[in-house]
Amino acid sequence: MRDNSLFSNIEGDAPSSSLPLARLKILVVDDDEDSRFYISTVLEADGASVTTVASAAEALEVLPQLQPDVLVCDIAMPDEDGYTLIRKIRNLKAEKARNVPAIALTAYADSEDRMRALEAGFQTHVAKPVDPDNLVIAVANVLVSAKSKNLNT
Repeated sequence: MRDNSLFSNIEGDAPSSSLPLARLKILVVDDDEDSRFYISTVLEADGASVTTVASAAEALEVLPQLQPDVLVCDIAMPDEDGYTLIRKIRNLKAEKARNVPAIALTAYADSEDRMRALEAGFQTHVAKPVDPDNLVIAVANVLVSAKSKNLNT
């Protein structure tokens, strides 16, 4: 069982819910329908509002309007992979969209793949198959890191 006290103050305000991801908007990008369903179910169970899309093109289309708190993106997708998507996002003009904390999801989980994800612009890398607790912890950690970075700039 996860210790929810670790996540109780992600937003910096008193929590309105005991759910660790309450009030967070998360965009999930994965070409596999089953993966999108699983990841969204895990995140929604912990209080997040999740939008899912099946491609990098769809992600770029919804990102400016959605303004998610976190992006969770599969790496291996047809047409444009997750590396291409995150590079495009990091080059957007809109600062909030450009700076969205991002988590790479991939079945390729060795140190070289992790470094490639970080160099492309992701904040962290989560291996598939995704452990629910690890995913929620990763989301919380990228938010805490992003908030800390914003306070220090």
